[in-house]
Amino acid sequence: MTTRDRTEAAAPETAAGAGLDARLVVDRGSFRLDVALTAAPGDVVALLGPNGAGKTTALRALAGLVPLDGGHLRLDGTPLDRTPPEGRPVGVVFQDYLLFPHLTALDNVAFGPRCQGLAKAEARARAAEWLDRMGLAAHAGARPRRLSGGQAQRVALARALATRPRLLLLDEPLAALDARTRLEVRARLRRHLAGFEAVAVLVTHDPLDAMVLADRLVVVEGGRVVQEGTPADVARRPRTDYIAQLVGLNLYRGRAEGHAVRLDGGPSVTITEELSGPVFVAFAPSAVTLHRERPTGSSARNLWHCEVAGLETHGDRIRADLGGDLPLAADLTTAAAAELDLFPGAEVWASVKAVQTHAYPA
Repeated sequence: MTTRDRTEAAAPETAAGAGLDARLVVDRGSFRLDVALTAAPGDVVALLGPNGAGKTTALRALAGLVPLDGGHLRLDGTPLDRTPPEGRPVGVVFQDYLLFPHLTALDNVAFGPRCQGLAKAEARARAAEWLDRMGLAAHAGARPRRLSGGQAQRVALARALATRPRLLLLDEPLAALDARTRLEVRARLRRHLAGFEAVAVLVTHDPLDAMVLADRLVVVEGGRVVQEGTPADVARRPRTDYIAQLVGLNLYRGRAEGHAVRLDGGPSVTITEELSGPVFVAFAPSAVTLHRERPTGSSARNLWHCEVAGLETHGDRIRADLGGDLPLAADLTTAAAAELDLFPGAEVWASVKAVQTHAYPA
């Protein structure tokens, strides 16, 4: 978002009464959601987490589709805990868009304003304006079955924005699109969110969607917030295995003494930082160099004996999952993998230079 400062603190303070202030507590027998969310007008917050973490439950609670069992929900200073869904200034874009199949694109977008009491002509005029903003003026008379996936997504977004919501909720808004359409629609959605003056909350499984669209990430696991911050901060300092895998890092926890970290249940890692106490150590799979024989004269301070557990192709790269002294992932070119003659069960030595590690307090 070029119009916003992504370097601000993870949980920004909002002006008195402005924006979103929520603690969402939902009990579902063996599962309990307890998530706090704050956001200022203009913020885009992405909820990330594995399946079953509680992201969609949180979004539905914000929309009023799931009742709260505790906590609070205030929007621009107004309590919404007991306000029915149709009475909330909230717009929702569902994963499958849920457009009315019997209505044209224009009338789909006009539906919300009509429900708010606008006359038919005024509602359709507002809808036409939003379709024009979305680049869909020529498709105003088309029914959903005549629209492409990207066009349907933009109609759904226009329908949500036409009600002039103070909170916009997007549930996996790009999940139904193919890869090429997703790229184009993601760029369009970014521009629309950049100009949105209220709060937007996005649920997604895709880290790229979150990194591109959101000002702040809130990572939920097991119904709790495990980390939040700017995309850059979360990517640089992951605090759980799920987040590390999401951003593509090897992550370990241990205890530091100076430039050495004794990993929990594992070997030591040499780092460049001088730290003391519990820490995380992270490094990218691309920082790992593999050898079939123990290297001599290597400048790498970290060396572990490993065994190839699996190999997976990603374009022109090979991801090697390794077990042994230190379970880790390594990325290498297909040419390097062929030269090393890698296969599941092959023994290798993995090395990482200390300057390619990153350590920070746990």
